[in-house]
Amino acid sequence: MQFERTQYLDQLIRKKDNGRIKIITGLRRCGKSYLLFNLYRQYLLSSGISADQIVELALDEIDNAKYRNPFELNKVVKERMPDKSKRYYVFIDEIQFVTEIQNPYVDDPKEKLTFIDVVLGLMKIPNADIYVTGSNSTMLSSDILTQFRDRGDEIRVNPLSFAEVYERYQGDKRNAWRDYYTYGGMPLVWSMETHEERSRYLQDLFSRTYIKDVLERHQVKNDAEVLELLLNVLASGIGSLTNPSRLSNTFASEIHIRVAPDTIDTYIGYFQDAFLLQKAERYDVKGRKYIKTPVKYYYSDPGLRNARLNFRQLEETHLMENVLYNDLVRRGFNVDVGVVEQNTKDDSGRNIRKQLEVDFVINRGDERYYIQSALSVADPDKRTQEIASLIRIPDSFRKIVVVKDYMKPWKDENGIQYIGIEDFLLDEGLIRG
Repeated sequence: MQFERTQYLDQLIRKKDNGRIKIITGLRRCGKSYLLFNLYRQYLLSSGISADQIVELALDEIDNAKYRNPFELNKVVKERMPDKSKRYYVFIDEIQFVTEIQNPYVDDPKEKLTFIDVVLGLMKIPNADIYVTGSNSTMLSSDILTQFRDRGDEIRVNPLSFAEVYERYQGDKRNAWRDYYTYGGMPLVWSMETHEERSRYLQDLFSRTYIKDVLERHQVKNDAEVLELLLNVLASGIGSLTNPSRLSNTFASEIHIRVAPDTIDTYIGYFQDAFLLQKAERYDVKGRKYIKTPVKYYYSDPGLRNARLNFRQLEETHLMENVLYNDLVRRGFNVDVGVVEQNTKDDSGRNIRKQLEVDFVINRGDERYYIQSALSVADPDKRTQEIASLIRIPDSFRKIVVVKDYMKPWKDENGIQYIGIEDFLLDEGLIRG
């Protein structure tokens, strides 16, 4: 099954010939190479670029192994751009395979040549437009733009959105939502037909790819078991507030392994760098300030989350929240977890301060929205509970409850909008009313 990945293709098209390196990053196996070597290449050809103007090198292929040497890579790319009157488009896949070597022109043994030096050098060629992808230990790093000294434009590719899957879904589309929150958006999953094939593929991605990358990048030698257990604990607790100290206590009390909070914090950082996990900070809506801890963690793909737990904990309420978070991030919003303080009195008249949660406070430019995720609000008491935080927010920005129910969008007497999850994910304009 082929997906058009229009959002990311459009970004590449807009950045074409802008004089900067285009750096395609994201979770391994989410479609970066396909985007560049298939979709974008076809766009260039259809716009009049000839095939000999496209220089393609996949460094993970054995036939190209010698080009992992920085000097050989630099040489071959320049050889494939012989005509200075032509514009060339250089695609280098798996750039992290370039070997770090001693710089032969300086005496300092610490002075190394890396893929960064090669790409920055190629960028200076006036008739070259440079594109790179990478997907293991070196390139799966959130500091990639810093490594390129702010001379690159990042295109962050995410797993398939629900809208992308829905458009190509084969079968009764009433089952699309269930299958999406179960198997997620890794493209290859959707070319498989059975649960056994999909679950095995997702589980193998962890054992053979993601865990291996983290171990190699960060040289974690003796804690592979702890890394895997931590992923499981976080998978069980998506949508729950936590912090390294709480997680350390969980390891001690439930798994009977002592892991220091600082170690847990470091390992979570590794997963974030690998784009496996994303963190949502807490934001005090009335106080207009961030609360340092606790926070929430979400998996970048719900199918990968479910694979960690052998598809045993498919609680739709938590998975729906995770899918919403991912989709809002994909749309370019900054997403936080909101807190609204409420002062009440108990039966004896004593003051009680409660913290009510807003699932998501989202911002993009001058836009702001408050969003709650709920399976259903058909019961009046449940609806009152879900909107308790929203009605106490003292501003006029839109407030939305996204529900699982199939229904026409409507507003209540408080001006709060109710939208079904599938409509919300399929129509990005609904958020604006």
